[in-house]
Amino acid sequence: MLIRPRLNDFHDLPFTQEEVDFAIPFLDEDIPLYLDPFLLWKSPSMQDNALHAIISNSFNHLGHLIKKNKEKEAAEILIRASECTEVGLGTSANKNGMRIGEKTATSILSLFESVPQITEGGFTHFEEIQLYVDQISKDRVSDISCNFLKSFLIDFTIQQCDKHKIPMEKARIQDLYDHKKNQLVDEDAFLPVNPETKKPVLLVPKRWLRFIPWINYEDYFDGYFVKEVWQDKDKVPSRVEILEYNRKNYDVVQNFIKMKEKSSEDCKNDPLFKSIPITSAKRKLNEIIKLPSGKTDNADKKYEDHVCQLMASALYPHLDFAQAQSRTDSGALIRDLIFYNNRSFDFLKDIYDDYKSRQIVMELKNVAKVERDHVNQLNRYLTDSFGSFGILITRNPLPKPIFKNTIDLWSGQRKCIIALTDEDLKLMVSVYESKQRHPIEVIKKKYLEFRRSCPS
Repeated sequence: MLIRPRLNDFHDLPFTQEEVDFAIPFLDEDIPLYLDPFLLWKSPSMQDNALHAIISNSFNHLGHLIKKNKEKEAAEILIRASECTEVGLGTSANKNGMRIGEKTATSILSLFESVPQITEGGFTHFEEIQLYVDQISKDRVSDISCNFLKSFLIDFTIQQCDKHKIPMEKARIQDLYDHKKNQLVDEDAFLPVNPETKKPVLLVPKRWLRFIPWINYEDYFDGYFVKEVWQDKDKVPSRVEILEYNRKNYDVVQNFIKMKEKSSEDCKNDPLFKSIPITSAKRKLNEIIKLPSGKTDNADKKYEDHVCQLMASALYPHLDFAQAQSRTDSGALIRDLIFYNNRSFDFLKDIYDDYKSRQIVMELKNVAKVERDHVNQLNRYLTDSFGSFGILITRNPLPKPIFKNTIDLWSGQRKCIIALTDEDLKLMVSVYESKQRHPIEVIKKKYLEFRRSCPS
């Protein structure tokens, strides 16, 4: 069973997150990012600008319906557009989100009647609704945007699936916004599907994704309202008070929006994973080297945290980091690092072919001397998706009897366990800094040394 499986892992497709233009979807949880319409607005791409206009026009059409006394129709569109499960963006652990309720929809639509400037001109950045209505945040902004752009996302998904050979099958897409009819419709299309639920999956350009939308309530409150607007410094206003104030003081909100537009150069998409800089890697290494072996003063926990951050960055983009996880083995708590094996390097392809390792597990041991039990713990873990290749990250070289034990495992069971030490981490950081070679080559070097010690 794969840990935190992604769409490409299920189909055994060897591309990395770095190599593709979309955020690779997880199968059993959401991607912790959100579509930010502001990125489309500030994009140099005319296509992105046009798509931003589609979002704004579609949302402002709800105001047109309000003017024609079609409140019920407007509310139904808004409620149905408030959740977009096909894109799998957000923080849900089971990919099942909830739509907004009628009360929240009514509060949003009332802006077209209660704020004269919105009544007359609508929204340029509809994500402003976060500053007027409670219970609206980044997930709603993202889902509404995705639903209004669903027709484009279908075309984009099909294009990317053709390019990367992702299997597709006929599936029904719900709540697709028809921009000619200004209605939400259902449509059949050939798309990738979640293998567990058989529900369609839509891919989203990673250039549109951020952890927090550029226009958001927290930034408005901390960076603008309290500093520039609120006069009573002895009292912190409640969220409800601020939202009510905003509804009555449209120009105050627009000043904030103009500030965000002027600083748009600072608005960049957030990657799913970002490597730590060289200086941070060297700092992590120094902290690791200084730590004593064992558990004194939580040294084992500090060791695990530092190694986790260092390895995830040093091995990217050749290995995408899946997660750090803890497990119990014979009463001992063990920390593992799990990486997706994308076969993006010759050595990694060999590991996949020879040991069936679709994911690579690294076990962390802050001990002065690795013992037989430590090797056996990792050995028991090398089954199923992890295949027969594992890495022990520890402080010192394996004692001769323990190294012989790993040779015997290879000879008897064709399982390969190699060890990385403090000296290997130093070499990885040195390579990481020089940019002349790749840190993954340090692991390759250790593997080749191990194989030379094995009987032919």
